[in-house]
Amino acid sequence: MRPPRFTALLAVAALALTACGTSDSGDAAAPDTAGAGFPRTVEHAMGKTEIKTKPKRVVALDTSFVDATLILDTPVVGYTDYRTINGALPDYLGDDRTKYGSEAKSVGTLAEPNLEKIAELNPDLIITAKVRHEKLYDQLSAIAPTIMSETTGATWKDNIRMEAKALGEEDLAEKEISSYEQAAKTVGAAINAKAHNPTISVVRFVDGPTRLYQNASYSGIVLSDAGLKRPKSQDVNGFALEISPERIKDADADAIFVAAYADDKGLSAKTEAQFKANPLWKPLAAKVHDVPDLTWMTAVGIQGAWSILTDLAKTFDVPTPVKP
Repeated sequence: MRPPRFTALLAVAALALTACGTSDSGDAAAPDTAGAGFPRTVEHAMGKTEIKTKPKRVVALDTSFVDATLILDTPVVGYTDYRTINGALPDYLGDDRTKYGSEAKSVGTLAEPNLEKIAELNPDLIITAKVRHEKLYDQLSAIAPTIMSETTGATWKDNIRMEAKALGEEDLAEKEISSYEQAAKTVGAAINAKAHNPTISVVRFVDGPTRLYQNASYSGIVLSDAGLKRPKSQDVNGFALEISPERIKDADADAIFVAAYADDKGLSAKTEAQFKANPLWKPLAAKVHDVPDLTWMTAVGIQGAWSILTDLAKTFDVPTPVKP
């Protein structure tokens, strides 16, 4: 075996020769760093996937991965329509919509993505969650390298890190997560100082049972990152508590943030009206702050989390966080 130092010297010499190479025009040949770290193999919920070159055209079949792809400075060329996301990337994604999402096209709905439309976009990476599209994994993998997280929601930060491995953007992922977490702590500390450690309740009206969101939900994680207290009904390591009108008092807190899912049949709005007409709601009404369902519930990513922090800051009249 060659001594490590000798091997290292050979490698350095080879690099030096490459750097000294010239084209016919006399210009130095620039090293190609775009594919650094590739090919690479990514472990995910469905196994292992080899990604041969750095992805530049991503189809993200879940809203949270659209957010993740954009913050990792990578173009999204395809996405699925879901609830209030129809035919265009949502506004809360900011300038990234045009910078990295200018070519983005809908490839069907979250429930039924169109495989032909996905293939037409010629992606070099497809990303989604097992809980969403496990049955389509083999078909998607036949189109392009495909990776899946186990689920969404509570794992949203780990999902960003998983995609970052596929994109070769691990450092950027940690930078984005760290910036958000620091902003959350700053906003939360300002709120606690000004409002004397208020309790925060999160209520959502959907086309089914009304929910109180707990610590293991998306919005619950943002509130936890901010160091904000929760009422007893929500200060548990669960996703959500479903309540009937008789249990409206479980939603009480110093500040109550309410979101309503805009379903096609208007069932959520009907439930919301019934709750708000209930005498048990009257003592809570003055504490209610209506917030967008899109960012508080379905975004499940850093851009949405920044929006939640902004809503919290405005509600308590503390400095609004500025995204780097």
